[in-house]
Amino acid sequence: MQRFTEFGFGVPWVMGFFHQDWIYDGPTAADVVAKHLAEESVEETLAVRRDARVLADSLSSEKLEVLWTAGAQYMPGFVGITGAQWTRTVVGLCDARLSTEADVRPLTGADIEDGPSQRDAVVAEIERAEFLAPEVREALVDCARDGTADLAFRVLLSAVEHAPGATLSPDQYRRMETIGSALHYGEFVVDRVRFLVEQP
Repeated sequence: MQRFTEFGFGVPWVMGFFHQDWIYDGPTAADVVAKHLAEESVEETLAVRRDARVLADSLSSEKLEVLWTAGAQYMPGFVGITGAQWTRTVVGLCDARLSTEADVRPLTGADIEDGPSQRDAVVAEIERAEFLAPEVREALVDCARDGTADLAFRVLLSAVEHAPGATLSPDQYRRMETIGSALHYGEFVVDRVRFLVEQP
């Protein structure tokens, strides 16, 4: 059972749009998201919408801001918009993209795996990532417990990738690979943080 892509997907994929040169993709954050959604598959849009709805339904606005900021290399500041408003904006952009399709089939199989059996393992890895700020770890744990373990783990990977001074022990990385395998991730989802593994 495999997911629709070998690469990162959903909200962490959206977080990846926001690097130091994001403004070249559009004048506003919403324009950037709309541009990328228009260029991608229906499955990708459905995955983003699914993740964004989980976040909106399970976390406070403040914790959403923490996660969006931690998961992106350079997230535009939350000025004039709250984390909850931004997350609902992403849902709305997905709805707009899907409205252009004649036949939208819902995600099935591995693509709707929420990972409840991996919740404890995901929370343990979040708590071991001591290079992340305490408020980031707290928001990720809340995401794992009140949202889904799958989404929390993928956002954790994004946060780890962008955290200053982050390193992973070989054992940490192996445990992450095990979680990724249990969640039916493609080859390049956990692999994105391999470069942080300490060399013996």
